[in-house]
Amino acid sequence: MKKYDNFCAAFTNLADIYHYQEPYDNVTMTGLVGLYSICFEQAWKMMKEILEQHGYEIAATGSPKLIIKTAYQSSMILDEDMWLAALQARNNVSHSYNSEIALDIIRQTKEHFFGLFDALKKTIEANWLE
Repeated sequence: MKKYDNFCAAFTNLADIYHYQEPYDNVTMTGLVGLYSICFEQAWKMMKEILEQHGYEIAATGSPKLIIKTAYQSSMILDEDMWLAALQARNNVSHSYNSEIALDIIRQTKEHFFGLFDALKKTIEANWLE
């Protein structure tokens, strides 16, 4: 499944975030935020495709927020609030020229979002792949 493979590749790349520590230069900070953004995009698009394949009609036209809510209702993800926080961080990526916002996205990724992606990957592999 292409979207699953894309997510796995993005998730593997995101693990590099742990190789860097503050203080970050601008290029590093921008790159780390970019890794997060790409992984989030691949995650929700994969969830959308899998939900569609499993008959969740709402997923066919769903926004990221709707996909997250549907994934939570279907037990694909377990922490809806943290996924919605991840969505908010993704929405803030366009403001990551502001170093406070960029640092917050990186911190949240290290502390919370990487774990969300890891749990999603494990759940997909255990319960959703055919």
